[in-house]
Amino acid sequence: MKSLIKVSNMRTAKDVGKIRTALGNLEGIVACQIKKEKGEVDIVYDNYFISIDKIYDLLEDMGYTAI
Repeated sequence: MKSLIKVSNMRTAKDVGKIRTALGNLEGIVACQIKKEKGEVDIVYDNYFISIDKIYDLLEDMGYTAI
């Protein structure tokens, strides 16, 4: 599956690094591209292992606002 998640409060390179690391540690994440300037996380994942809801929950637990 492929999804585009808007993250409204991702502003710094440190934010990008934290999100990339967190997503990279999840089973089922195939790839992700983070565009800080646009506030977007473009993600490819295997929905057998992880759901989009769990990805949203992870981002929100980290303190980001996922739209």
